[in-house]
This record gives sequence, structure tokens and C-alpha cells, in this order.
Amino acid sequence: MATKKSKRKAPSSRGIMNQKQKRLAFLVDIEPKKMILYPLVVFVLALLLLAVHPPDRGIDLKGGVVVTVYNVDASPDELASYLTDKTGIELHAERFHDPINGITGIRVYAPADANPDLISDLIKARYPNADVTPRVVDPTFGKIAQRQGIKAVAYAFIGMAIVVFLFFRDLLPSGTIIFSAFSDMVIALAVMGILGVKLTTATIAALLMLIGYTVDSNILLTTRLLRRKEDTVEDAYLSAVSTGFTMSTTTLGALIVLWLVSTSDVIDSITIVLIFGLLADFMNTWILNAGVLRWYIASPYRFSIKLRRGS
Repeated sequence: MATKKSKRKAPSSRGIMNQKQKRLAFLVDIEPKKMILYPLVVFVLALLLLAVHPPDRGIDLKGGVVVTVYNVDASPDELASYLTDKTGIELHAERFHDPINGITGIRVYAPADANPDLISDLIKARYPNADVTPRVVDPTFGKIAQRQGIKAVAYAFIGMAIVVFLFFRDLLPSGTIIFSAFSDMVIALAVMGILGVKLTTATIAALLMLIGYTVDSNILLTTRLLRRKEDTVEDAYLSAVSTGFTMSTTTLGALIVLWLVSTSDVIDSITIVLIFGLLADFMNTWILNAGVLRWYIASPYRFSIKLRRGS
């Protein structure tokens, strides 16, 4: 007698989502006050670290001399030590690799008052086959680049704040999103100072990118909670955090892989800023902002500012 084969149903997407939410359910058990307090403590510590040890400015922001050396059989430390002994100026050298052209060389960084011709002559005297290319960045141009970078970050931040406020029209949720973006930047700058990552035009661009990442995740969370379709705030929060964690972890994984395979100092600096900025965004979005929103929604003193046309 023929028997019907039982078909096993594939798990639905809702079931998969519930499993993911169960792994993140511990976040709901944290009191909103503690969710707000812990990130604020980290923010204050980052401010203190930034005040004590801010990141150094790169050559392109403060000016200086960059000497690029090809075809030299020496390590960066050996070359920097040799030039420091000969010139009496503290120099720094880094190896770089251009994978496109297959070129490897060393860049020597010197202060703005160093003589690029003297450094080039010293290198050629010890390494006759070396190909040396000096470049001087005038301190005046460095200050101009620094001012332009600060203006770019400030204008981007102000523009982001205006758009967020016009979108939600609620003072406290909008202010929390703006503060989260500011906290991410402060923490990223503090980590740059600790790890010795210089503040350059490239890292300023990374900070601008960080504003976009921060606003993206915070808008997702705020929209899900303020305009929730779920029965409770906790359900809406778990739905948002499961989606947001997937978005952020994929970006974080791509950045880590890029940092591991990169041979460029510029790309390394950008990825380090974005990696630690995204890690800070995990905390500021899914703990700080979530705690503020949970308290705000449950508060009997909830208020909002509504913008109307013509007002």
C-alpha cells in the first residue's frame, strides 16, 4: 500500500526572526536608566582621553616634508634611524605597497622646517640605486586644509541635524540621534589618539562617512519605536535591533576584511576610524538611543514639537 510521504515545512522567516530576537532579548531586560547611563559614562571617558591625548595631525593638515624612496634595500626603521642621526631631526618612515603597479617603497616624514634636498642627498649617498622623490607641504596650505575639513564636518553635522528634526518633529528623539552621532565621532577620535592614527583629510572623510552610518541605524530604531506596528515597545525594539545588527555587522565584517588585506596606510586609517566608530554606534544606537526612546514613550510627560506649514 502506498503511503503519503510527509513533507517537512521549511522554517518561516518569522520563525528565524524570532530565534534572532531571542538571542538579543537580554537587551530588553536592561532598565532604560541604565541603558542611558552606561553610554554616557563611555562618552565622558572618551572626552577625557581626547582632552589628554588628541590625535596628531598629519602632514597634509600641519605641513611638512614627505620623501618617497623606491629601490632601497632597507627597513623603514633603519632608514629613519640613519636620517635622524645625520640630520638631528626626529623622522618617521613607513613602508607602502601599490598593488596595482606592483611598486613597493618607503615614505619618510619630516617636520616643515626640514631640508628636503638634504634628506634626498643623504639617502642617495647611502643607497646609490635609490629613486628619491621629495614633496613639501607648506604649513599655510595645511592650515587651509584643516579649516576646510572642520567646516565640512560642521556643515554635514548641521545639515544632518536639520533633516532629522524635520523628519521626526520630536525634540527629544531628534536630539538623541544628533547626540549619538556626536558621541560616535568623539569616541572614534579618542581611539585615534590612543592608537596613534593621525588626523588627515582621509580620516576626516571617514568621520563624514560615520555620520551617515550613525543616522541610518538611529533612524531605523526611532521610526520602528515611534511608529510601531507591534503590540509592545519591546517587540518593536527587538524587531529593529535584529535588523540593525544584521546591517551593521555586515558592514563591520567588510571593513575588517578590508583592513586585513589592505597594504595602504590611507585605507588602514579610514577602516580603523570606521570600525571603532561603528562599534561605538552599536552602543549609542541600540543601548543609549533605545533607552531614551523606551523612557520617552512610557513617560507621562511625553512631548513633541510639531512643525506645520506656514508656522
